[in-house]
Amino acid sequence: MNLFSDIKTVLTATIEGLATSGVLPADLDLANVTVEPPRDASHGDIATNAALVLAKQAKMKPRDIADAIAAAIVTDAAVTKADVAGPGFINLTLDLDVVRAQVPGVLTAGDTFGSTDVGQGRPVNVEYVSANPTGPMHVGHCRGSVFGDALANLLDKAGFAVTREYYINDAGGQIDVLAKSAFLRYREALGEDIGEIPEGLYPGDYLVPVGKALATQHGDALTKMDEAEWLPIVKDASIDAMMDMIRTDLGVLNIHHDVFFSERDLGRADEQGSKLAEAFDLLESRGLLYTGVLEPPKGKTPDDWEPRPQLLFKATQFGDDVDRAMKKSDGTHTYFAADIAYHLDKYRRGFADMIDVWGADHAGYIKRMQAAVKALSDGEGALDVKICQMVKLFRDGEPVKMSKRSGEFVTLRDVVDEVGRDVVRFIMLTRKNDAPLDFDFAAVMEQSKDNPVFYVQYAHARICSVMRMAGDDFADSDLSDAALAKADLSVLGDETELALIKQVAAFPRLVEQAAHAHEPHRVAFYLQELAAGFHALWNKGKDDARLRFIHTDQRGVTMARLALIRAVAVTLSAGLGILGVTPVREMR
Repeated sequence: MNLFSDIKTVLTATIEGLATSGVLPADLDLANVTVEPPRDASHGDIATNAALVLAKQAKMKPRDIADAIAAAIVTDAAVTKADVAGPGFINLTLDLDVVRAQVPGVLTAGDTFGSTDVGQGRPVNVEYVSANPTGPMHVGHCRGSVFGDALANLLDKAGFAVTREYYINDAGGQIDVLAKSAFLRYREALGEDIGEIPEGLYPGDYLVPVGKALATQHGDALTKMDEAEWLPIVKDASIDAMMDMIRTDLGVLNIHHDVFFSERDLGRADEQGSKLAEAFDLLESRGLLYTGVLEPPKGKTPDDWEPRPQLLFKATQFGDDVDRAMKKSDGTHTYFAADIAYHLDKYRRGFADMIDVWGADHAGYIKRMQAAVKALSDGEGALDVKICQMVKLFRDGEPVKMSKRSGEFVTLRDVVDEVGRDVVRFIMLTRKNDAPLDFDFAAVMEQSKDNPVFYVQYAHARICSVMRMAGDDFADSDLSDAALAKADLSVLGDETELALIKQVAAFPRLVEQAAHAHEPHRVAFYLQELAAGFHALWNKGKDDARLRFIHTDQRGVTMARLALIRAVAVTLSAGLGILGVTPVREMR
């Protein structure tokens, strides 16, 4: 169910009727016609830009079109009033029975409320987290992890076929460093005094268990091998151990991926050759590779720039600022080449729509990857990159100091253990992903309206409390959602009650818009507004006894109000589900 879609259907039928009668031209394109809440609630329930977007096609003045639509649409039973404003906006006021009918619709839909089919089952790949497998997840990974997972949930709710993917960066120099660090811990496990961890190796104690496991499995055999022999053995063991740790860390946030893709697989050859070779061959066949010398970049010099001939990709043909190196002068491929091969593999797996969630330090990489996807897919593929800005940790207003160099950092597990999974997930979505976010351990646990996660959860818990009290007062009544959906809602007439119903009815449209924009934070914002609407009604009932939810001597009124607040609870639960947060039944 979607009130806005329903009214757009009425609007479309009205415009088609006017075309049939000759008031408007036939075959008007209605693709850009919108139906949305008005900016000012006093103007009505629905606003549409129909007259403005149709004026050019119809070769008529917007105001004339608006007057015609307004006069015709009020003949529909769903609309009681249509006003034309400004240059041609149309504001509609809906029949109160149409508004009230949203409540039983929500109760009937239950957990599926807000689900839409706008995605039409279209495959979309969401790649997120993709932290280097060189240590435990720290708080810096937390925001992108939560954002990516909530975005995947949102797209799933909107009817897309979502694959959640993790790219394992298990090739390159950092993995050699990891293996050498683990080998040092292996020697320590054999009883050797290794002293201080040398500069350039990973100092964290999290590698101690890896060293012990190697000692248990191999004894001292690895110490008798040359580095070329033991390095691949220790690499494999270290990567496996780190990925097990990362999966466990993500598990505490209830994040689970469908696909873990290894970077090393890009270079492994099969009958058709390696995925890397396929990417080079494809670009070569399209005339998109050449040997040249790039101009020195302004500012900080990137790792892949060399003042000598290199194999380059014609990225500028696809919107990038400069062409990009595919191979270094020594013949080895660049990181960019591996990323191209990886995204080609995604496209060939059926993902024309790809979303990558990256950290703020990768923002300069966006244009080249989008150019690559355009080139690889002949323009049929699309890559949207969502950048997640840093999270700053505070404790009682004071910054929490961390040092990656010394191995002193706050792990993701530390944060979840202290404040809880649901708090972490909600707070990480209370700002747009590309805006900085402050996370204060004290503030996120505060029980006040200034704490958004508490405010939303408190609304749900309050509704559950009312339902428990109603169960005691009306022990002989069926208070299931199915029964409440049959309540007579004509008694719901207070402006705060009606405003709350309209807020609930806006949820399906919110899901569609947030999914199209790839912005799950909109759901968090909406839930805060819905919770505020419920708390306002609660407080109004404290001042005016007639608006309280339970009246033991007025069963009909009670059932109508219980139906309303249960619709709010269903909506809160559905929205929290997108965020990956479990709604609470009581506050503790």
